[in-house]
Amino acid sequence: MNLDQTARVEQVLTASQADSIAAEAQDRIEVTLEGVVGDKHYGFTRPADARTPWYPRGTPMRNSRQLTIVSVEELAEVAGVLGIPALLPEWLGANLLISGLPHLTQLPPGKRLFFPGDAVLVVEGENAPCRVAGAEVNRHFPERADLAGAFPKAAVHRRGIAAWVERAGWIAAGDIFQMGR
Repeated sequence: MNLDQTARVEQVLTASQADSIAAEAQDRIEVTLEGVVGDKHYGFTRPADARTPWYPRGTPMRNSRQLTIVSVEELAEVAGVLGIPALLPEWLGANLLISGLPHLTQLPPGKRLFFPGDAVLVVEGENAPCRVAGAEVNRHFPERADLAGAFPKAAVHRRGIAAWVERAGWIAAGDIFQMGR
């Protein structure tokens, strides 16, 4: 196996409220083949949505978006473009905040992330920015009514990635993980 790079988990989170994108920090998370235990995206299937226009909305389909991962470096870039002091992963419903990968969003689909707690995640692809996340960012800066609409443009190719669980295990803040093919 060719493990070509390492990075660090800075924070792990779960988004458990069905009516909110916001996530809450945890010490560690358990991932099973269905995703992050306790997260609203947990499950083998998910309903088709705007990202899958080839199916009628609500059609059950395989859940290849079990986790979302963002990077410290890309969040700082987006915050700079938006002119805000910080962009927090919990506002975006992220499950993992990592550092050491300044171009996380550019990881190719199929790249595997190997964690010391046995978990292995597979990159599904770029997580396209949306107005829902923009609205949550805007909620933290009510004086900036433009943020809901500005976020999707500012975060293009910097919004992080979606991934799915190939091997169950645990992921904790402070973990150093490896990437391979």
